[in-house]
Amino acid sequence: MKTCVNIALCVGSTITGVACAQSATAPPETPAPATAAAQPAAARPPQTPVRDPSAPGFVKATELPDGAIPPSTKDGNFIIGPTHNRAREFEVQENVPHGTLYQFTMSSADSKFYPGIARDLPDLKDPAKVVSTSHPAPYTRHVAVYVPKQYVPGTAAPFLVGADGVDHAWPTVFDNMIAAHRLPVMIGVFISPGGGDAHGSERGLEYDTMSGKYAEFVEAEVLPLVEKSYNVKLTKDPDGRATMGASSGGSAAIIMAWYHPELYHRVLAVSGTFVDQQHDDAVPHGAWELHEHLIPNSPAKPLRIWMEVGDRDNYHPNAPDDTMHDWVVANENMAKVLTAKGYHYQFVFARNAGHTDRPTRAQLLPEALEYIWQGYPIAGAKN
Repeated sequence: MKTCVNIALCVGSTITGVACAQSATAPPETPAPATAAAQPAAARPPQTPVRDPSAPGFVKATELPDGAIPPSTKDGNFIIGPTHNRAREFEVQENVPHGTLYQFTMSSADSKFYPGIARDLPDLKDPAKVVSTSHPAPYTRHVAVYVPKQYVPGTAAPFLVGADGVDHAWPTVFDNMIAAHRLPVMIGVFISPGGGDAHGSERGLEYDTMSGKYAEFVEAEVLPLVEKSYNVKLTKDPDGRATMGASSGGSAAIIMAWYHPELYHRVLAVSGTFVDQQHDDAVPHGAWELHEHLIPNSPAKPLRIWMEVGDRDNYHPNAPDDTMHDWVVANENMAKVLTAKGYHYQFVFARNAGHTDRPTRAQLLPEALEYIWQGYPIAGAKN
């Protein structure tokens, strides 16, 4: 496979000093730039309603004191308070081994899975609006690869596949948690989408489509290139493979594991888009079908799932009677059906949090990572 490789940007750079270009997606855990001014009132989207986690029909959950987070060893439903302090694991510690971050690019011209599309209406006009038409459009995607210092080249390693590229604050978390034996010595593979968002876009096609295609693309076109380029060997054991994402990236994370549990057993989803985005005759309600029909009507799969939603998360009705674009209800429904089927999962409802809320993710990411890797052997870990 011919690729456009940009390895030289990062080879040999430690994560704490890396200065590679990243995807255009807003980094979730890095603090927002000081120059990001508030939008004028006329340009702001309508206020999203604040949802009450004790509302009728929502799952029963344990409410924690403000500032507290759930224990990483416990399944179930939790409510966290309105204060979201950045986790200490984001602080660089000079006394721990620092991994290396590499980056390369891939071209749509070389993909047998995704030759590239773009929606016919500009995304910025109304990303929530259903757009049924698109046109062919080329793209390039960035892929970032984190390799921990403790990794022994050529040995099979567990790994995590992340959506929407990498935030350069994350590797510090991996460094600290691997050194503390709270995470396995794992590889991180962070893949940006092919562009756009929502209906009719390449990102929407990749992340929201209810099929195994995106997981198959990663398996056939991304992971072999990672192994070849960086002298790493990625485990074939699904128990040593995790997926992670936010919004449509969160739905992609679960979709990958749902359709290919022989490839992935561990899932981390923030503000998962378990709503009706991409659909066809087989799955007429898109990812809403996960909690509406697929999970309830299927034998439980060997998945461990962590999910979060905010009390001000997305609500985008495209018609007065459309109830399938409420992110809070979708995530609450996911928690219900996962409970009913006996899954190992943890669901966090965050007060004072919007869609893919930046401070909330910076508060919860270490605990979420530790939760999804529960049960995986970690050398040196305390019992």
